[in-house]
Formats: sequence, C-alpha cells, structure tokens
Amino acid sequence: MPQDERCATVYYDGACPVCSREIAHYRRQRGAESLRFVDVSQGGDPAPDLSREAALARMHVRLPDGSLRDGAAAFAALWRSLPGWRWLGRIASLPGIAQALELGYRGFLRGRRMWRRAG
Repeated sequence: MPQDERCATVYYDGACPVCSREIAHYRRQRGAESLRFVDVSQGGDPAPDLSREAALARMHVRLPDGSLRDGAAAFAALWRSLPGWRWLGRIASLPGIAQALELGYRGFLRGRRMWRRAG
C-alpha cells in the first residue's frame, strides 16, 4: 500500500500481546481512521529504510513528511496524531520528559521479550 502523504504510519509488533492491545486501543480513538497501522510481525521489511528486525525491536511512526520516529518519540508522534491525545503528545515531546519516557520505554522493552509470541 503506498504511503499517503497526509497520514502517519504506525509500525508495531502484532506478536506482542501488550503491544497489540495498546494499538487496538489507539485504533478505536477519534482520528485513528487517518492513520495507517502496519503489523510488522507478519513478515518482510515494512519500508525500504526500516528493516523488519528494527521494526520488531521498537515501535516506529512515519510522519506525513516522511521522517521516522521510534521508541518514546514514536508514541509522542502517535499521540499528536490523535485529537483527544494531542495534549499528551505535546507534553511527551518536552525536553526532560521525552528522555524520561524513553528510559521507561527501554525498561518496558526488556520485559517485553518475555511476552512476545514467536512470529
């Protein structure tokens, strides 16, 4: 599917039960219809500049301008794309808060290895 220049694309690990539940929650939010969600556990490199291995390791969001965010910055980008969550996306992007969220996300990733289903 070609990238629509007007929408962001969320790359997530659908083989991770926690990740799948969280993405399902975001998909139900107002404004989610303008986002594209790609389950990278289904195989293949999701984009020429994003390997499957990298996409499985951390959540990524491609912004409408083509730039790619990962980790906590990807969550901030996702939140800024959803009308009811924009406030959180702005807060999550602030210096200091962004770094703290990234540290928390890295901690989550260590535990996530135990929950991930083989894919």
